[in-house]
Amino acid sequence: MQAKKTDLVQGTLDLLVLKTVAQGPIHGYGIAQRILVTSREMLQVQQGSLYPALHRLERKGLIQAEWRESGNGPMAKYYSLTEAGQTRLRDEMEQWRRYSSAIELVLES
Repeated sequence: MQAKKTDLVQGTLDLLVLKTVAQGPIHGYGIAQRILVTSREMLQVQQGSLYPALHRLERKGLIQAEWRESGNGPMAKYYSLTEAGQTRLRDEMEQWRRYSSAIELVLES
């Protein structure tokens, strides 16, 4: 039985992108694939959501981009985390843990 793909919870895309990019420079398609694989195919990020998020994070100075050879064809834009992005990722992860713990308390009551 295949797991049903789930839409991302509002506000989680930036967190997932920052966490994925923190693992090392990666291009947009790779980000979407890594999130899909890591989530055991439960979370699928659509291009129409991913690329605006990447541009937004870049404008905020949380990630930076550089064009590189992709290894299998044309040049690709690779994203990496900035120092500000590392700080934001830590803050967002802590906030997510508090939020999900509170939801778990309600669900278990």
